[in-house]
Amino acid sequence: MSKTIKVALAGAGAFGIKHLDGIRNIDGVEVVSLVGRELDKTREVARKYDIAHATTDLADSLALPEVDAVILCTPTQMHAAQALQCLRAGKHVEVEIPLADSLEDAQAVVDEQRRSGLVAMVGHTRRFNPSHQWVHRRITAGELRVQQMDVQTYFFRRSNMNALGQPRSWTDHLLWHHAAHTVDLFAWQSGGEVVQAHAVQGPIHPQLGIAMDMSIQLKSSTGAICTLSLSFNNDGPLGTFFRYICDNGTYVARYDDLVDGKDQAIDVSKVDVSMNGIELQDREFFAAIREGREPESSVAAVLPCYRVLDRLEKQLAEQG
Repeated sequence: MSKTIKVALAGAGAFGIKHLDGIRNIDGVEVVSLVGRELDKTREVARKYDIAHATTDLADSLALPEVDAVILCTPTQMHAAQALQCLRAGKHVEVEIPLADSLEDAQAVVDEQRRSGLVAMVGHTRRFNPSHQWVHRRITAGELRVQQMDVQTYFFRRSNMNALGQPRSWTDHLLWHHAAHTVDLFAWQSGGEVVQAHAVQGPIHPQLGIAMDMSIQLKSSTGAICTLSLSFNNDGPLGTFFRYICDNGTYVARYDDLVDGKDQAIDVSKVDVSMNGIELQDREFFAAIREGREPESSVAAVLPCYRVLDRLEKQLAEQG
């Protein structure tokens, strides 16, 4: 495919805007349709980014013959059904993390992708952040081996707020969304499959209906271990911080930045063509479409992560 890739983006909120900003830096790609929950706000974003078509219905965008691909930045609970809708309409699709909030739905998307032969990938952004790419390249070169990962995912979200601090209509989830980043990254960086997984959670929030605190332990078939602490109760610092304890050094990744165990900055600016993990993720999606290949973090490649999440969810249900 040498022509311009025409894209519809669904979800005109905080994360959708991150994708729109990243796509501005990618040649040969044009966003031609924007889907949002409120038409007036969607049209406002569309005007800002010179997008000709705005709608509140994904089906309207899928009906446009010029649309080649769709990026879904919609609420978690809609991801699987919308991904199926896109694939069945003959469109390539990139789904923001998580692919689904159940293993059954995740498997359904994988099955449909295999049937259609279209490109379908999930926004497991940690595979694309230059910080984690730097570590991964040293691992694949045989220079590092992960012994332990210690990860903290901390936010202060006692109400439904998005990444910009604005109210939203759906409830986020520590397990199916935020833990998915680390479960997938741990398997990818350790080079094995997760063979042990254990979880405990704190009290259920009376209004949101979700656990606000959670702890997860993982073990890889390589022998590496991972400890993940998650909270929506943490009043700063906010974000996710990954400590890699390796056989040949310790490294701490903070999104696209990386330091060693002595807090000395490591230059990762030459790892890829951008320092923006979201942009790099989108670049991979479009490259896979052009090259007719399976992308990094394809729906099939990340399915093992959702199998682990399913196991953990069953554990937590048994705990009561």
